[in-house]
Amino acid sequence: MMFPTALALGAQLLMPVADSVPTLNVDQVCEGIAQQGGVTFHDPQIAQEKKDCLESEKQIRDDLVKQWSSFSAADKTACTNESRMGGDSSYTELLTCLEMARDVRNMAKEEAQPPAPAKPKK
Repeated sequence: MMFPTALALGAQLLMPVADSVPTLNVDQVCEGIAQQGGVTFHDPQIAQEKKDCLESEKQIRDDLVKQWSSFSAADKTACTNESRMGGDSSYTELLTCLEMARDVRNMAKEEAQPPAPAKPKK
């Protein structure tokens, strides 16, 4: 019976995120980025590019730690689940998702507010 398996998988994807920045394995994404920038797989710059990428991801994670409480629980859950799907994970992707979700929500709130009454001209 496939339904219970699908239900269990779906429930796992909707599990709430602990209220702390998740630990992501950014090694794969940085390795891929470094190799794309290299001329060949033996390019000596690949190691440095990977190191730079890992440092950048660490800085972004540190920024996420500072901002984490400012994001909604629903957005944290959705974006964390999205960042873990499909293999390569990155804090850059997670932060971008959280910022976009917040900004879209804020734009929707602004549009839902009635316009301020016009001031009479003298």
